[in-house]
Amino acid sequence: MFRLDDQFLKDIGLDGLPDEQKKPFLQHIYSELELRVGTRLSDGLTDDQLEEFEKIIDRDQAKIESWLADNAPTYTEDPAFTKLQQATQLEATDPRLVAEYTATKWLEVNRPDYRQVVAEVLDELKREIVSNRDAILGGMSEQPTAPGTPPAAPQQAA
Repeated sequence: MFRLDDQFLKDIGLDGLPDEQKKPFLQHIYSELELRVGTRLSDGLTDDQLEEFEKIIDRDQAKIESWLADNAPTYTEDPAFTKLQQATQLEATDPRLVAEYTATKWLEVNRPDYRQVVAEVLDELKREIVSNRDAILGGMSEQPTAPGTPPAAPQQAA
């Protein structure tokens, strides 16, 4: 699994962002990643599947319970559930944990390639960020000039 943190910023060459901009930037990247992954994963799904997944994401308890009963009745014994529980440090009965597990399990059943899709989209996003790094940094690597002073003209050989 990937992490959007200081190491991520370092990997893409943006560890020089001012501290007050790091968290908002990472939140923006997460939102963009979520949007792009969702769009890509929805390709090839039926309207019924999309509606079902939306209910799971929206934590519709009745839908979650019925889906688990049909598809993963012994989910609390699943090593993936245990790992998620340990990572979140939530009680096994916590609805947030159960909803997160159900969403992940739903993707495994309906889009078994979802991890690959996430990795591909993240790589695409990283490439976009790297190619726009200077603009993102706001030209921080350029020599600053006094306000209202045009940048120096390039030197010509005599």
